[in-house]
Amino acid sequence: MAGEPILIVEDNPTNLKLAKLLLTVEGYEVRTAVDAEEAVKVLATFHPRLILMDLQLPGKNGLDLTRELKADPHFKDILIVALTAYAMKGDEDRAKAAGCDGYMTKPVSATTFPIEIADYLQKQATLAK
Repeated sequence: MAGEPILIVEDNPTNLKLAKLLLTVEGYEVRTAVDAEEAVKVLATFHPRLILMDLQLPGKNGLDLTRELKADPHFKDILIVALTAYAMKGDEDRAKAAGCDGYMTKPVSATTFPIEIADYLQKQATLAK
């Protein structure tokens, strides 16, 4: 699935840099945003197959942005995977209720993270057939 476009929405510079590096090395076309406002700007000119969405963002949180994107016919086909460092009981259920297609916790593992992303993309491709 190399070459697939991915948007990472993450406000932590270290987490953002690591996720971007791991996916870029695998050949993905990666764009980034540090908050919901910047993500919307990126999405005006970039249509990713997958968005890695941090749940805890400054300003509008990742769940609210996910709800907005899934309600918009132009963006509803994008696979959104929630990404959080502060996993609490019920977070995965809240993420899925908001429209997230998957859920991952941080810190990401350098060995398994690219595999997990490829799995999400493969499952989406299989479902689309």
